[in-house]
Amino acid sequence: MIATKGKMTQVFDEAGVVRAATVVSAGPLTVTQVKTVDTDGYAAAQFGFSAQKESRLNKAQSGKPFRHLREFPIEGEAPALGSSVDVSIFAVGDIVTVSAVSKGKGFQGVVKRHGFRGGPRSHGQKNKERAPGSIGGGGRAGGRVAKGMRMAGRMGGERITVENLTVLQIDVASNTLVISGAIPGRPGTLVEIRTK
Repeated sequence: MIATKGKMTQVFDEAGVVRAATVVSAGPLTVTQVKTVDTDGYAAAQFGFSAQKESRLNKAQSGKPFRHLREFPIEGEAPALGSSVDVSIFAVGDIVTVSAVSKGKGFQGVVKRHGFRGGPRSHGQKNKERAPGSIGGGGRAGGRVAKGMRMAGRMGGERITVENLTVLQIDVASNTLVISGAIPGRPGTLVEIRTK
């Protein structure tokens, strides 16, 4: 399922225990293309999400008036072209895996980005409190900076996958799902939801 992230909230279960949850607007999806082993070498279906005006599409996208197109592998019988899929495919209690692009945090130092502790706060220290410290030498990498050295740089904006989340509530009328826990990204981020 393809969805957009909404707000976070709290949900009380049957035992009265409060659980953090995220509301997502999921589907409905429309099957825009079906790929088969005979014609394409693999079985998959392409789904369109979030309707888009035809006037805003380029020539390559004509005939598929959707803002987002995603392809998913299929097992068993292929869905019919033009058919629709909504949140009713889920059930309360389903365990799902969610993928999305995390919030971008810009250029950050090593303390925020990698959790370095920085230098000592005593003995006249004034300008090295959040410095990375030594980055090479000592013969370990032959007098150069080793590949993969953790340094300051751009943080966030990466595809993150969170597993073992639970579907807590389903509202077919408004096409919303309430999923336990936090989901990567800001509100409005495109989210992929997969069952186990």
